[in-house]
Amino acid sequence: MRRYGKHTDEDDIRSRPNRKGNRPRTHTRPKHEDAAEGLVLTVDRGRLTCLVEDRVVMAMKARELGRKAAIVGDRVALVGDMSGKKDTLARIVRIEERTSVLRRTADDDDPYERVVVANADQLAIVTALADPEPRPRLIDRCLVAAFDGGLTPLLVMTKSDLAPPDELLELYGALDIPYVVTSREGLENGAAADLVREHLDGKITAFVGHSGVGKTTLVNTLVPEDRRRVTGHVNAVTGRGRHTTTSALALPLSSEAGGWVVDTPGVRSFGLAHIDPSRVINAFPDLVPGTEGCPRACGHDEPDCALDTWVAEGHADPARLYSLRRLLSTRERKEGD
Repeated sequence: MRRYGKHTDEDDIRSRPNRKGNRPRTHTRPKHEDAAEGLVLTVDRGRLTCLVEDRVVMAMKARELGRKAAIVGDRVALVGDMSGKKDTLARIVRIEERTSVLRRTADDDDPYERVVVANADQLAIVTALADPEPRPRLIDRCLVAAFDGGLTPLLVMTKSDLAPPDELLELYGALDIPYVVTSREGLENGAAADLVREHLDGKITAFVGHSGVGKTTLVNTLVPEDRRRVTGHVNAVTGRGRHTTTSALALPLSSEAGGWVVDTPGVRSFGLAHIDPSRVINAFPDLVPGTEGCPRACGHDEPDCALDTWVAEGHADPARLYSLRRLLSTRERKEGD
């Protein structure tokens, strides 16, 4: 067996040719310092629609990114044909660091997480007050995902003409979540859109909700030029709606302050297998100081949790501790409970 020392004659070393072409193989990757900046608007079967300056450009992921995938909301770097003309294709060569990420899994036993939206400022959780009935456990799960991913939650309650919002507002009152109550009449005359838009201006907002709650209808009202004008219906037997949104789509708000709305597919479940329960406490800054006396790896719902004493001494509202523990226990409960 022949061995080479530190000073070898390069001409005497065999090189393995590249079967796919004439260029020698190398691990050196181009930096693409002249790449253009873009925003991913939607993803469909490996093709990504991006906004580059004022042009809509179709792109694909460069091979050098490997398994790393770009999602709606990602800030990316592109090279190639960025004219936006028909049948042209650019390449995404870099995905910039994300400021926030909304993730979910199919259920709590699914090890594979699905990244829904990147870089969103807030998560608008849309729920109907009736037809279909509210699902508090699903709302809880969305809240946990928002807190974990770095998004500020916004509760949007629709169909107030069918049922009052009082019970739901009482349930989430201790969380101090901003909320908006809308009605069918408000959607028709534009009043609902004006109320919601006050919370959206200048921000990137992802909308999530189970089918039939009026999420896409609300988005269409906020962004009239939206292509998704066909809304679904609620099944009279199951009480579930038909999915009318099949992929996430980012849409610009037509306002002076700007902003973006991201419409996401309707969900029937929201798994939290990827969530580290220890991070949920960060959404309750008034309770964080009370955890200093907790035992190591405390789940904050155990008999020796220091938060019980902290709250009993009057440092925080007991309703806040109850809300925290309700959110922490949502992974052990079925969403229909």
